[in-house]
Amino acid sequence: MRLTEAQIARFDADGFLVLPALFSRAEVEALRADLPRLFAEDTEANIREKASGEVRTAMGLDTRSGAFARLCRHPRFVLPARQILGTDRLYVQQAKVNAKVAFIGEAWQWHYDFATHHAEDGVPEPLALNLHVFLDDVTEHNGPLVFIRGSHREGPVRTALDADTTSYALWTVDNETVARLAREGGLVSATGPMGTALIFGDCLVHGSPPNLSPWDRRIFSLILNPVTNAQTRFARPDYKHGRDFAPVEPLPDDCLLAAETG
Repeated sequence: MRLTEAQIARFDADGFLVLPALFSRAEVEALRADLPRLFAEDTEANIREKASGEVRTAMGLDTRSGAFARLCRHPRFVLPARQILGTDRLYVQQAKVNAKVAFIGEAWQWHYDFATHHAEDGVPEPLALNLHVFLDDVTEHNGPLVFIRGSHREGPVRTALDADTTSYALWTVDNETVARLAREGGLVSATGPMGTALIFGDCLVHGSPPNLSPWDRRIFSLILNPVTNAQTRFARPDYKHGRDFAPVEPLPDDCLLAAETG
């Protein structure tokens, strides 16, 4: 799979791409089948919400699940990432599912990923790409990601560590900066049916509201980073930032379903 010139131009301008129906319903169902087991595991890699105890983020999935390990090497993710970044030498920096349980799923504050990657892991440059696939239908009502269009063009803006609001400490962007960036670029909710994919960069400011709906919202997130831009500090556990810097090699396009029938 290759992105078109128009898609590359849109990514450069907006900081993100929405790719409808990148994965089929059957492929998503093959991934969803492993979620109950993963969420039930008693592991520090499952980060739970303060109030409910429900899994907020299941991390390290490239090492915990065969299905998600294959997804990390899927050509529909790896090839566009190589195209955008101009290198074949990309490693799996992080692989997780962010979940918002129906009625009680908590918000993610306004942030951009490079703030954490740089402050916590010593990643030198904001080059990493976040590649998502919706594992549920994502609507305006069940806590979609909200992007500030074009906010990446300013580069890394000021952040501060928020370790109190939720169960996950996050380097967040202050309200004044968010308001200014939103006036300039506008807000875009990333919605669509299961199988929709997103690509966005390390400096794009984004967040998500709570899930007030009766429908779960689960999104898989893969971060690929150039090997030449790898972390230089190793304080966080490897389920938060992978330490295998071997370049990812794409699998066959049917890898998710072939494993089901093989």
